[in-house]
Amino acid sequence: MKTFLANYKQTLILLASIIIGAIAGIVFGEKVTVLAPFGDLFLNLLLVIIVPLIFLTITTSIAKISQPKRLGKILGTTVLVFIIMSLVAVLVGMLVTYPIKLVNIEDSEKIHTALDTTLEATTETDEDMTLLSRFLSALTVNDFSKLLSRDNLLAIIVFAILFGIAIKRSGEKGKLALDTLESFMNVIMSLLNIVMYYAPIGLGCYFAVLTGTFGASIAIGYAKTFIVYTLVAFAFYFIMYTIYAFIAAGKKGVKAFWKNILPATITSLATCSSAASIPVNIKAARDIGVSDDICETIIPLGTSFHKDGSIIGSVFKVMFLVCIFGTPIYTLGGFMQILLVSLIATLFVAAIPIGGGTISEMMILTMMGYPVYTLPILTIIATIIDPPATLLNVVGDSSASMLAARIIDGKNWIDKK
Repeated sequence: MKTFLANYKQTLILLASIIIGAIAGIVFGEKVTVLAPFGDLFLNLLLVIIVPLIFLTITTSIAKISQPKRLGKILGTTVLVFIIMSLVAVLVGMLVTYPIKLVNIEDSEKIHTALDTTLEATTETDEDMTLLSRFLSALTVNDFSKLLSRDNLLAIIVFAILFGIAIKRSGEKGKLALDTLESFMNVIMSLLNIVMYYAPIGLGCYFAVLTGTFGASIAIGYAKTFIVYTLVAFAFYFIMYTIYAFIAAGKKGVKAFWKNILPATITSLATCSSAASIPVNIKAARDIGVSDDICETIIPLGTSFHKDGSIIGSVFKVMFLVCIFGTPIYTLGGFMQILLVSLIATLFVAAIPIGGGTISEMMILTMMGYPVYTLPILTIIATIIDPPATLLNVVGDSSASMLAARIIDGKNWIDKK
């Protein structure tokens, strides 16, 4: 019990602050708008950190890539399996959320109107631009100073990737640059942790203002999102991973999977962290029968590049804002837009507990053209769905290792253990 409380301490405190804020908003109504500056303070602190956090995280990650132990076949198979499973996850999320209004139409109109008048909303959305044209135009900027703006998030990412590659190509001459950037990254992460201590107050005040302004409308939307997501997550857990195990090794695969996956399941729910679950997840894959070189390559990579739960969560976040802003997405183009945004945004979620999704949520806002001041709305969604999302992220990597073993070691791979 102590371990559970220790691992969930931050989540429980955030949830408690959100609930207290909701109650305050319902009881005191628009009087709670006096708390708005405290919510804005948290948002501003978070936004200030975004640009250096993205640049340093991506640059150092790229620069530190070493030659994997496994042959190219494992990496190629890993990419293929991750893409296929991610597409399945995003399609499941879309099939569930498309027919469901996470926020009622009447409530959406009220929330949207209030956002327009109270949040200085808007970034210029250029609604006539397609996702592709918006994406391509956002890849670069014509002035270095523009890279310092969160409005050019994709350009920052592209520059960070190229900078990381340049450091890597510089060899020993680039080592000092890498060490310096890693030192700065540690400082930024420490600063983020400091800011997150204020999160319960900031999010509590923000949610109090939202609830006080919109009544119970927004709270009902969050409750509906949590319930639907949790049901989808557990259905996905039992149904899709059974199907994957069967594809990988037939009835033997299903039996071996469910016999050995429980420790990884419990660890993911207890720690709420994909990274913390890596050791027990690798052991589960080994016990299932996956070879060491496959599971030791796929599972660590999966914590950053394969996240079934986070992808489905990204769909829910997008659809929540779609309901609020009335974005027309019920076309093939709209369908593809949600699919691509959810996939791309999820790639930039670090494998850490609460707070790691900030980059992903900023990506959603940037690519969908929504105002940056709606970031806390997505942060709250990330908080309430975090445990079931982590469950799918972790167990999905074990399933991916089984599918990779089937492709690499043949259909009888499970008999070789």
